[in-house]
Amino acid sequence: MATRRGPRFKECRRLGVNTCGHPKALDRAKDPAFQKRHKESEYGRQLIEKQKVKAYYGIFEKQLRNYYDKAKIKKGQRTGDLLLITLECRLDNLVYRIGFANSIRMARQVVNHGHVLVNGKKVDIPSYLVKEGDVISLREKSQKIETFKTNFLGTARFNLPYIERDEEKLSGKLARMPLRAELPVEINDQLVIEYYSR
Repeated sequence: MATRRGPRFKECRRLGVNTCGHPKALDRAKDPAFQKRHKESEYGRQLIEKQKVKAYYGIFEKQLRNYYDKAKIKKGQRTGDLLLITLECRLDNLVYRIGFANSIRMARQVVNHGHVLVNGKKVDIPSYLVKEGDVISLREKSQKIETFKTNFLGTARFNLPYIERDEEKLSGKLARMPLRAELPVEINDQLVIEYYSR
């Protein structure tokens, strides 16, 4: 299984946003060595926005292309909105948003290793799409792991209206489908769509 293993802080500085969620990710972003010295083209701006999507959600080019192809054939909603909302509902992303993991990479590993239950059933596929009303929890054995408890109880970094957290049961629920304006990502999705529409 392929995973993104590149240097996270370097990627954050290059993209200009904190995609990994670490408080020190952009500490050196204003150093002269990391300042852009040339005018960015339209294609360059589109490329940066597309790279941000991949970095925020920990996915590869082929996966993003597949999500885009599915989003563009659905009617009734903007393609860019639908693309980001679909990515937000991935299991690994929601495990991160709920607080079981302190990064998207850790969330992916937590899911792969079989620690996560969806509606009481084990799911070990990071790309699994969670539906409205689904409850995400840790299996009983995993609830005793101190790292998960510390992450869940100690850091409520995301206070999102579409996620309900139950601290007693160490679980979270996708209460409803998120709206584009509620997503905690700094992405110009229109430029992403333009990139793929070329």
